[in-house]
Amino acid sequence: MNSGDTYFNPKFTHIYVENRVRNHPRVEEILSYFPHSRVVFIDHYKDVFNRRGQEIVTQHRSQCLILAAKEGTLFYEGAPVCQDFGNENFYYCSTMMNCVFDCSYCYLKGMYPSGHLVVFVNLEDYFEALDDFLLEKSMYLCVSYDADLLALESLCGYGRLWAEYASTRENLKIEIRTKSANPRMWEGIPRAGNVIYAFTLAPQQMIDACEQGTPSAGARIACALEGLALGFPVRLCFDPMLYLPTWRQDYEGLLAELDAAFSRKGMSMQALSDVSVGTFRISQDYMKKIRRTLPGAPAVQFPYVNVGGVYQYPSELLDTMEQFLISELEKRMDGHKIFHE
Repeated sequence: MNSGDTYFNPKFTHIYVENRVRNHPRVEEILSYFPHSRVVFIDHYKDVFNRRGQEIVTQHRSQCLILAAKEGTLFYEGAPVCQDFGNENFYYCSTMMNCVFDCSYCYLKGMYPSGHLVVFVNLEDYFEALDDFLLEKSMYLCVSYDADLLALESLCGYGRLWAEYASTRENLKIEIRTKSANPRMWEGIPRAGNVIYAFTLAPQQMIDACEQGTPSAGARIACALEGLALGFPVRLCFDPMLYLPTWRQDYEGLLAELDAAFSRKGMSMQALSDVSVGTFRISQDYMKKIRRTLPGAPAVQFPYVNVGGVYQYPSELLDTMEQFLISELEKRMDGHKIFHE
């Protein structure tokens, strides 16, 4: 098979729908965006998503959409490799599984057996379960770890729905992380002080090498600063930092681009909620699978060291990269706003 993208169908030409949600209003709305797609009704999303022997790389170039209902556990405790930003009761949830972007280092390639995208349409069930949790204690909840919700905001509107829900829950704080860059998304999302929009940033050289299909560094910065200017809480995530031979010059260039963008807006980085810094790290089990899936990807074939079941850079390189960036950020904002793993 020729690997050129012209030989692959566009995304979502085939949509699988669980029988139990076929009449759900959210399903009907999503399907209305794809009048020419083939709709296949199935009993359970795992019949498609969890099949053996799937070609994840190939599937990602021609993703199918799976519409389903999530059952069982809806919220999970945050993993130790993820930052909690000083918050207690750190949890995450997956209202979608997989991503429309195709970053070569993404842990989802080691976590999921499929390259297709699942959207759980029963969002209200999450809200109901979360209400019960919040009766007893507060929660810091990351809702966009296993997919980029804002990249699909025009299709699903989950960013808006989460913000509307959180705006009336005082003991809830939500992070929505993204690599998207559509400034129009801010038009439909209500401002809520307890919803943080976290933009993952990387030098353009790293994006070109490892983050296929994602918006440029400049576009992400512009979108983040548009939200910040409108009064939305914004976090910038320099995480993961990936090693390239020119990594220092690349990050110097990214910081210069940020300085210029903040200056044009008449703002400084001090206006941010905070920033995070962290070099690439991934569980050994996910890494083993990704290395089999992407044998030619430099980001995953680097000679990492295994520390307690987590692959990471050798300590000297890790410290050099992180401390360089932290030092540069401290020139631009208060140190207590800089979190690093």
